[in-house]
Amino acid sequence: MTIKVIGLIQLNNREAFEEYRSQVGDTVSRYQGKILSRGSFNTFLWNELKCDSFSAFVELEFPDLEHSESWANSPEYQNLLAIRSKAMKLTLFSVSL
Repeated sequence: MTIKVIGLIQLNNREAFEEYRSQVGDTVSRYQGKILSRGSFNTFLWNELKCDSFSAFVELEFPDLEHSESWANSPEYQNLLAIRSKAMKLTLFSVSL
């Protein structure tokens, strides 16, 4: 079962974000993942869950839940957390297809 991982991003520091972005792709591919799309947030059409606004999103794909969780908890990705924390606030979740 294919797993999509969606990240909702609120940018704090563009320079730190570019540093994070230049390194995160290698960690994703190491766990058989792909970055499918990146983009900017426009507007909520409905927001009954009262989600905070965000400025960008990313969509990743992994072959299964095990690979996505291994990536998120990997030493390679954990090494990026300090840069990520400086760059953004992030909500990251997975969905099954």
